[in-house]
Amino acid sequence: MFLEVTQSLLEGFVTTFQIFILTLLLALPLGLIVSFGSMSRFKPLKWVIKTIIWIIRGTPLMLQIIVIFYGPGLMFDYQYPTLYLFGIYELSPRFVCVLIAFVINYACYFSEIFRGGIESIPKGQYEAGQVLGLTKIQTFFRVVLMQVVKRIVPPMSNEIITLVKDTSLARIIMVYEIIWSAQRFIKSDGLLWPLFYTGAFYLAFCGILTLLFGFIEKKLDYYRG
Repeated sequence: MFLEVTQSLLEGFVTTFQIFILTLLLALPLGLIVSFGSMSRFKPLKWVIKTIIWIIRGTPLMLQIIVIFYGPGLMFDYQYPTLYLFGIYELSPRFVCVLIAFVINYACYFSEIFRGGIESIPKGQYEAGQVLGLTKIQTFFRVVLMQVVKRIVPPMSNEIITLVKDTSLARIIMVYEIIWSAQRFIKSDGLLWPLFYTGAFYLAFCGILTLLFGFIEKKLDYYRG
């Protein structure tokens, strides 16, 4: 029975890991773009972006998943298509909805972390870049960026570890992730321990990420700013 439970949880963990990785790959660059919008000197754009961030950060992720999944169908009679990652891996419409919700939600959180990191850099750094003949873009990527990365690693690591645990919310629209895998044994066999067993997967995953971010912080000690 233990092997059967482990195999089922591993299958669910694959989905959990897919949500985690795809969310990071899409939300991190999107969050950086959104942070530039929230710092824009063009006031209408700035306040539109800030309003969106306020709404996303002020409402539960679970609610956002439900709205994204049911909203288009109820309001516009639109059905999400099945997508294929790299033309091989099938992403079901439910999975796509979860991914959209996670990417939008975490991009907004990441954008605020990026904004805080960028605005914490002294203006003298930009002025020094101008003295050296660098453009604003060159100054940002060659002088400022690594200092920003150094400052945002701790808060970013907290959000990323939270993302690991938030993946369990995917089950509310019947995406077969690790918690749902465990709940199946409660319904079919009356077993509770598989649900606690999932904790070992989350702890191991978060432990690995904690060690990874600790390593990254030590490597970035040079960029103290």
